[in-house]
Amino acid sequence: MSASLLIVLLLATAPVQAEADEDDQELHEKRMALYKKTETVTQIPWYYIAAIDQYERNSSEEDKDDQLVSISIPDEMWYGLGNSSMIKNESIIQFFQGKGKDGNDDNKADPDNPEDVLYTMASILLEYGPSHDEVKIALWNFYKRDLTVQTIMNTAKVFKKFDGIKLTDRAFPLDTAYNYTINSNWGDRRGFGGVRIHEGSDIFADYGTPVKSATYGVIEMKGWNLYGGWRLGIRDINNVYHYYAHMSGYNDDIKVGQVVKPGDPLGKVGSTGYGPPGTSGKFPPHLHYGLYQDDGYSEWSFDPYPYLQRWKRMSE
Repeated sequence: MSASLLIVLLLATAPVQAEADEDDQELHEKRMALYKKTETVTQIPWYYIAAIDQYERNSSEEDKDDQLVSISIPDEMWYGLGNSSMIKNESIIQFFQGKGKDGNDDNKADPDNPEDVLYTMASILLEYGPSHDEVKIALWNFYKRDLTVQTIMNTAKVFKKFDGIKLTDRAFPLDTAYNYTINSNWGDRRGFGGVRIHEGSDIFADYGTPVKSATYGVIEMKGWNLYGGWRLGIRDINNVYHYYAHMSGYNDDIKVGQVVKPGDPLGKVGSTGYGPPGTSGKFPPHLHYGLYQDDGYSEWSFDPYPYLQRWKRMSE
């Protein structure tokens, strides 16, 4: 492709990208306005409501990225078990012991109306109370799944710290000022500890190369593992778990429960693992980097290589 043609193509696509960015910004602003309005009415902190919405958006099989609110409340819970005609009148819903609420004063409790959905979800939480522990209990009773509750609480923690929901920056997990090589070896066979597949990409680098957070999230796990050596896990705001393994150690301030952002230092590249605590040197130094998606039912590994390539370009 000639340089002149490339310039023409870039100029042609620039307005389209700019328009998409504006639409995305407007969508985030509308969501934040609704979260804050719901907090004002119910006293449930906005970041819990936003975290629930974010979790459901990322665990749904449907593409909900352009949807204003993604929270889904089961019909039998919304309308009540005896309300088979699904009448949206709030008094009738209450008669049938449903949870549906009218959040925008249009005299209807409509599960397809974003304000009604957020007000209803916040009201369900408020039955237990607005504090951290009370919200956690409410989430367990609603979802009945530990990982879901943990993910929502972590996401709320991130939203609260950065006072926003538009947290889209990413970083390459190694300091790009150092030499490194990315291997596309997700899915390869591994023999240590029994036949299994390699659930990550290996980034080969010298001992001591700084390891960094690739994302916004919360450190969920830290410590020794037979296979991964000194390893660390971060749960991000998109229901994705980032797994770092074979590190030589951690930065002194790293602890479980800590909120991190892209580029935050985590530790150093090493070659630990495949043995009891302290085992090192059974393979060349590298960072094993894995990604796991939670869909609300199960958690599964997916290939991080395309994302590493993208974040590499972003960091250059």
